[in-house]
Amino acid sequence: MAKFERFEDIEAWKKARELVRLIYCETSRGAFAQDFTLREQLRRAAISIMSNIAEGYERDGNREFRQFLSLAKGSAGEIRSQLYVALDNHYIDERKCDELMARTIEVSKILSGLMRYLESTTAKGRKFS
Repeated sequence: MAKFERFEDIEAWKKARELVRLIYCETSRGAFAQDFTLREQLRRAAISIMSNIAEGYERDGNREFRQFLSLAKGSAGEIRSQLYVALDNHYIDERKCDELMARTIEVSKILSGLMRYLESTTAKGRKFS
């Protein structure tokens, strides 16, 4: 596993950033833009992925980092659930839903891999060095 010098180096964070951009783009259109509750909840969940990766990394301990990655992974599940609501209400079409789902699942898988690594390593994190 590569060593990260800053949270911006983490692939999951980069992919989550792109997901946020896409979600903002989609939620700014048509009827989706008018459903303030769903729009804002979906945006918050996407932002939560990025934020939890960054916050966990900055805490400098692998155990804490893993906990925040778990929160980020939970937010990915929340996004997937909310995308079904958007699809069912015809705010997005099936093609766009599938694309956003695939990107969300990709982030989730990267997070899972990083969490497994943190569980298996004997290193405790930068604050313990």
